[in-house]
Amino acid sequence: MRFACLGSGSRGNAWLVEAGATRVLVDCGFSAREMARRLGRLGVAADTVDAVLLTHEHADHARGVAGFASRFGCEVFLTHGAQVMLEAGDGAPERSREIDSHTPFALGNLEIVPVAVPHDAREPVQFVFGDGRVRLGILTDAGHVSAHMEAMFANCDALALECNHDVDLLRGGSYPPALKARILGRYGHLDNAMARAFLAKVASPRLQHVVAAHLSEENNRPELARQALAAALGCEENWIGVADQEEGCDWRQLV
Repeated sequence: MRFACLGSGSRGNAWLVEAGATRVLVDCGFSAREMARRLGRLGVAADTVDAVLLTHEHADHARGVAGFASRFGCEVFLTHGAQVMLEAGDGAPERSREIDSHTPFALGNLEIVPVAVPHDAREPVQFVFGDGRVRLGILTDAGHVSAHMEAMFANCDALALECNHDVDLLRGGSYPPALKARILGRYGHLDNAMARAFLAKVASPRLQHVVAAHLSEENNRPELARQALAAALGCEENWIGVADQEEGCDWRQLV
C-alpha cells in the first residue's frame, strides 16, 4: 500500500491511497481540472481512480466531488448526512453509495473502516485503510479526540494527522472572534497539542510514516507541527512529514 496528498489546508484537501490495482481518493476539495493536474504530478491519470471517499460536505473537502466523479466516471462513497447536505446545496454526485459511519466495507484490494468523528458537519467520518498486511489512518478534521477514535486509529503503520493550529497563534491572529471560537470548540479542529496527545496514545512500534495535515496557513507553522508530533514519538523532527496546501506530499510506501 502507498499514499500521497494532493493538497491539505483550508483552501482544499485530497489524499490518494493505492493498494494493488485499487486506487481511491479521500476527499475532492479542488476542481476536476485541478484534481487532474495534481494527480498528474503524482504520475496518476484521473480516469484510473476507482472511487472518491468523502469525509464530510465542507467545501474544502467536497467542492470538486460531483464534477470529478462525473468527468472521470468514478463512484462516490459518503455518509447519509453528507449526501443530504450536498443535495441541499445542489452539489451531490450523480453516482454515489451511502456508507455507515461504523461499518467497514471492502473496495477492491482495500478494507476501509469509517470512523465517526466530532466535527461541525453532518455525519462526518475519517478513514482507516488496510490491505491485509498494513494499516493507514487519515484523520484531518475533528474538534476533539474520543475514545472511539483512539481505539480505531491504534496500531496503524502510517498516520496522516490533523495539526490545524497553534492555540496561541490562533488567539492572537486576525480571525473574527466567532471563527476563532468555532475552530477552538469541541466540533472544530485539532491543534498541535491535541494532535501530540492523540499520537502519543495511538502510536506503536509499527509506525513507518507520520504526516501532519490540514495546517492553517495563518495560525500554524510546519516547524511547530513537527515539534509537537516528534515530541509524542521521541523522534527527530525532520522524520515527521508535512502535507501542505500547494504541494501536498509525495508518495509514501508502506512495507
